[in-house]
Amino acid sequence: MPISICRPFFLVSLGWFLLLAGCKDGGSYHTYEEFPEIVSYNLHIRPILSENCFACHGPDANKREAGLRLDAPEDAFSALKESPGKYAWVPGSPNSSEAYLRMIHKDPMELMPPPESNLKLTEREIRLIEKWIRQGVRYEPHWAFVPPHKSTLPAVKNQSWPKQELDYFVLEKIEKNRLKPNNEADPAQLLRRVTLDLTGLPPTVEEMRNFLKDPSSEKYEQVVDRLLASQAYGEKMAVHWMDVARYADSHGYQDDYYRTQWPWRDWVIHAFNKNLSYETFVTWQLAGDLIPDATKETQLATAFNRNHKITEESGAIDEEYRVEYVVDRTNTLGMAFLGITLECAQCHDHKYDPISQKEYFQLYAFFNQVAEWGIEEASPGFSRKSPAKYPMMEITDEDIAGILSFVNRPDSITMATALIGDVKTGANHKALLSEIGHLRVSVMGDLDTLRQTYILERGEYEAHGDPVSPGTPEALLSFGDYPENRLGLANWLFDRDNPLTARVFVNRMWMQFFGEGLVDTPGDFGMQGSLPSHPELLDWLAVSFMDTGWDIKALVKSMVMSSTYRQSSVVTEEKLRKDPENRLLSRFPRMRLPAEHIRDVVLASSGLLVPEIGGPSVKPYQPPGLWELATSGRGNLASYQQDSLDRLYRRGLYTFVKRTVPPPSMILFDASNRDVCEIERTRTNTPLQALVMLNDPTVLEASRALAATLLRRNLAVEEALNLAFLKIVGREPSKEELAVLVGFHQELLRVLGSDPAAAEQLLEVGDSPVASDLPVIDQAAMMQVIHTLYNMEETITKS
Repeated sequence: MPISICRPFFLVSLGWFLLLAGCKDGGSYHTYEEFPEIVSYNLHIRPILSENCFACHGPDANKREAGLRLDAPEDAFSALKESPGKYAWVPGSPNSSEAYLRMIHKDPMELMPPPESNLKLTEREIRLIEKWIRQGVRYEPHWAFVPPHKSTLPAVKNQSWPKQELDYFVLEKIEKNRLKPNNEADPAQLLRRVTLDLTGLPPTVEEMRNFLKDPSSEKYEQVVDRLLASQAYGEKMAVHWMDVARYADSHGYQDDYYRTQWPWRDWVIHAFNKNLSYETFVTWQLAGDLIPDATKETQLATAFNRNHKITEESGAIDEEYRVEYVVDRTNTLGMAFLGITLECAQCHDHKYDPISQKEYFQLYAFFNQVAEWGIEEASPGFSRKSPAKYPMMEITDEDIAGILSFVNRPDSITMATALIGDVKTGANHKALLSEIGHLRVSVMGDLDTLRQTYILERGEYEAHGDPVSPGTPEALLSFGDYPENRLGLANWLFDRDNPLTARVFVNRMWMQFFGEGLVDTPGDFGMQGSLPSHPELLDWLAVSFMDTGWDIKALVKSMVMSSTYRQSSVVTEEKLRKDPENRLLSRFPRMRLPAEHIRDVVLASSGLLVPEIGGPSVKPYQPPGLWELATSGRGNLASYQQDSLDRLYRRGLYTFVKRTVPPPSMILFDASNRDVCEIERTRTNTPLQALVMLNDPTVLEASRALAATLLRRNLAVEEALNLAFLKIVGREPSKEELAVLVGFHQELLRVLGSDPAAAEQLLEVGDSPVASDLPVIDQAAMMQVIHTLYNMEETITKS
């Protein structure tokens, strides 16, 4: 058994010392927002009405009660249908405004919202509505549906603090709230932060020592430029895009067969490293097959919209699943690029946003022309098993030698083994055998003849309503004269008057670096979404992004070069009281690393990481039997076949994602299961995460590998532990921390020296060979100390 189980008290004590040293209980704080002098519809009233009223008195005509619509001023100011001569709002007169009178009514039968809705306005909300009426009932267009504009830089007192223009907007708000920004982070912490943010990997010891010799702003910029130019940058940026694109290595549904979409992932890494403009990056993924002079690269990019789940269940209804695929693409468009909940308009008009069911199916029409089937049949009633579905493209040796040189194609034996898997006999085996020697990817391609699109009543695939043509929601931006195909849709997305495309992306990039977006509902910029914490900054970033030609690296660099980003994460009691959620950005947030990068940090710091770029997904260690327990018994992924050799030590980005049984260690650390487009991962803190770090063979094997590396250098114990701490945590340990580690090491030597069998058992974990040239007791003791370092919260926290 691992020594961590044999000696729990010592490890727990050490863990608490390292995790909690220097921390204080800040207590509970509550903020109080002053009552505004001028009541704004967007800032104060719309959130109240959207939460409490729009479900029955909003955009959805089918659910509208009493003919009253409160989200549109032309309707809200009209005479009430059920009370002629009366009005919901009477500017300047709350006591003549029937909507207000119903909100304060004493009779439960008349009160709005009704008690059975479990909604109730607070006294503050009622006072805000009353004051808004007295000030004239001034409606405003929804902020996110108005094109962004660049405001002038605000005046600030501390002129020496801003390093980037975005800092002025942040500092203005900090100063307005009578706070000060934090000092710049310690150079070692700043280097680790920016290296993790731009590559997903920790800095090397050499990189740390070079930077600490000269941590000047000029040297920091050189570090940023070096990281942006590294191949690992594309891998790091691709992690989030895999969630957005719902990328997985299996088709999903019951049998969940293997698929070969991984060359598209290689393209995404390549595109980020090449710094393809966001406009081109998205246009190719939406319509790379339709652009003039389309190539195999632009066609491969369209695999983005074939990453959805695909059924291979014999007997499935073809049209039902084909419609489901088109719905998935439509909803992904809304979530990924527009930041609105389009899916809420699939069955009826949107209850909160001005998007009708007709407009939903007008967007749907763009994706309804794909030359695909809901279920591909090998013979009537029996599905065709294949790793790619029509329309598809084949990647040849000639392609890899030329235009698709970034595709990391493995040897034919590796590909054939992955393809056949557990299917050894029968018709499905023959079907899979026919795929050997081919590398095919599902991509986009339209029918030769136009397929008519209809509104689907209640969203049912066979309930055809009125016919519709391709179009976009008028409340966002009229579609205009763009061609009625996916390329026209991409052009509409990147029209400078489109109010959402730039805002949504810069907000997501901000979220990647600062933990929360300026809009903290990154998938919902609609009426139910949050207001931006810094609206002028959001618009400034959006317009600047467009002005640079949608340059992603320029956007990223402006963020990580800013003083806002470089702040320390130290938090005072005053800041906790005034800004517990750090919406003012007067400090850098503490954030746990994403699941993939926790794995990357462990492998990179131990020296086990294989830095190969691209290629098929890999199957590292995972508990036995998980796939077998959740399978139909059919399919080439019925059982988990763990990889070996170098494939065990690839980056987390390349871990195999089977939709019905996602990788357990990553799911426990909140990774996406990739069923649908996911913009923001949930954040949990559970005991299971601690158990993963304590017992995952990858962590234990990394501890053993690094222990052997250090012992071979014949360093003094203090030097070895100092170096281990530097590699893993990214800073030098304090004298107190080093003393605890040395004492722990001595205790382990004593305990393991009296139980050599336990020491040998500790070293058995993992497939890499055990160092036979080093004493077993020394290896096991050093391994356990390093294992403890990997289990520190600081190790898997960005700041």
